[in-house]
Amino acid sequence: MVTASVAPVVAELEQRFHVTWERTDRLFALVAGDAMLDRPIPLRHPLIFYVGHLSAFAWNHVCRGVLGGPSLDARLDEIFDRGIDPDVDDPTRCHPHPAVPDEWPELGEVLAYRDRVRAEILSSMQDIVIAPSTTVMAVNARALVMALEHEQMHQETLLYIVQQLPAERKVRPRPPAVYPEWDALRTRPIAIPGGTATLGADFGKLDFGWDNEFPSVTVTVPEFVIDSTPVTNAEFLQFVAAGGYGRRELWDEADWTWKERTGLRHPTFWTLRDGVWRYRTVLDELRFGTARDWPVYVSLAEARVFARWRGGRLPTEAEFHRAAYGTPGGAERSFPWGDEAPRPEHGNFHFAYWRRSRSARIPRARAPGACTSSSATAGNGPRPRSRRFPASTRTSRPTRATPPTSSTASTTC
Repeated sequence: MVTASVAPVVAELEQRFHVTWERTDRLFALVAGDAMLDRPIPLRHPLIFYVGHLSAFAWNHVCRGVLGGPSLDARLDEIFDRGIDPDVDDPTRCHPHPAVPDEWPELGEVLAYRDRVRAEILSSMQDIVIAPSTTVMAVNARALVMALEHEQMHQETLLYIVQQLPAERKVRPRPPAVYPEWDALRTRPIAIPGGTATLGADFGKLDFGWDNEFPSVTVTVPEFVIDSTPVTNAEFLQFVAAGGYGRRELWDEADWTWKERTGLRHPTFWTLRDGVWRYRTVLDELRFGTARDWPVYVSLAEARVFARWRGGRLPTEAEFHRAAYGTPGGAERSFPWGDEAPRPEHGNFHFAYWRRSRSARIPRARAPGACTSSSATAGNGPRPRSRRFPASTRTSRPTRATPPTSSTASTTC
């Protein structure tokens, strides 16, 4: 029986878990049964790992970590405990993780393990909510919120992994995806006045936050100029056509080395067939014209070199926050569009579409310069070092900053 005083909290958490699990199951349903051992990205485990990892993480940190429960299945708890995590400074190396088994468990065994963990999470929900606050993760059911955030982050990971699976290794959902065409809003330079930006968060103000989100730091941002919309596929095509991938002088040393090692000559999800560019979504291959005005999806290395080629640079984190959340009066808003809760017209949330969202429409930002970009760079190229907030303010002059390109977070979830 659920205690009346915590019943609303338990009910809300149960609903959030059910919604999150349903979304995860929808993603794995895209993978053909015999493709679960496929490994589309070398620095990631086979897909079957993630079926078990989401549950093992929740079990090890919630039922074992907070409640002190026993191992559910010692072998599976260990195998699925931690995935491959490439080193930030050297993506060819990985942080320590459990030994990869010579043979992965059968899918049926992993699904049974998943179902047991989910049932235990639900049946233990009240005990977790009222658990004595003897550890940080026990306070305010923080471990449960962490498990939710962890699974939702992996949903984004699964999207770009599945996107790299060959079409014949996927199962198309019903109804099929629809890809409407539209004309993007013409980009224009926006002058962002100098002001402050808040980076990070205060620990006590969040139900849960990852360690690199703390503490809250307020920094001063000099004035700068930024484009009003994200870079589109059509704009990036100009860089490709100009031979940008072969121009050594445009690339940083590390970025060029990575590009040469991977053999990349264009964005990962573009294909040149019979002299005609095609665009690959999670589910389909489209003619390029359909996706020409979608935000381009590239790695940090490619975004950096494009900005340099165009005579600009990527914004610092502080500039990004100032453009997205600042107001002309100097205050900061909760979201780029204001303080109201997110609605469908503000973004592509909760798997509303199996496609990118129109650059001109999402989000309806009303920050200092009314920029419509709130996306972040994503991909498998070289990544920036772990965030050190004060360093984010360094900029040599109020130079033009090209908005980052699109991410899985902002365009497919």
